[in-house]
Amino acid sequence: MAIDESRTFKPINIAVLTVSDTRTPETDTSGDILAGRVTGAGHHLAARMIVRDDAALLAAQFEAWIEDPAIDAVVSTGGTGLTGRDVTPEALAMIADARDIPGFGELFRWLSLKTIGTSTIQSRACAVVARGTYIFALPGSNGAVKDGWDGILAEQLDSRNRPCNFVELMPRLKEV
Repeated sequence: MAIDESRTFKPINIAVLTVSDTRTPETDTSGDILAGRVTGAGHHLAARMIVRDDAALLAAQFEAWIEDPAIDAVVSTGGTGLTGRDVTPEALAMIADARDIPGFGELFRWLSLKTIGTSTIQSRACAVVARGTYIFALPGSNGAVKDGWDGILAEQLDSRNRPCNFVELMPRLKEV
């Protein structure tokens, strides 16, 4: 990470969404890891929820957070695998005006290759930007959350990261 210490850190408001049919607030370890990393990095945890694996429910929650001016980014965990219940990418596809960030999933799988080998091919980690809000969808395992935050998001959501970062683009995301 190339942090330019001469620049001021700009905290952003991040919501954490766990996608699961079985996790509860007491058993949501991947959500706990994400929330801890968000606040540990100096950002604001704007919201946190658990929503079951249902594309329509997930899309509705993503849309609600996109419309909330107090939320700059959403990081979800879960629902990115290959089974019939894994519908997070499908929910993101339902969001109006969503623009893919293909490099996020590509980089995630490259980083994940180092920790889980070729099993990374089973991940559909992805990201979009919709009406000025970033949404990053990570797999539900604790290791995947750590890989995604530590290897990508910690740097790209730090306004001091050079040569560029997602935060500096935020004022221009709604341009037409």
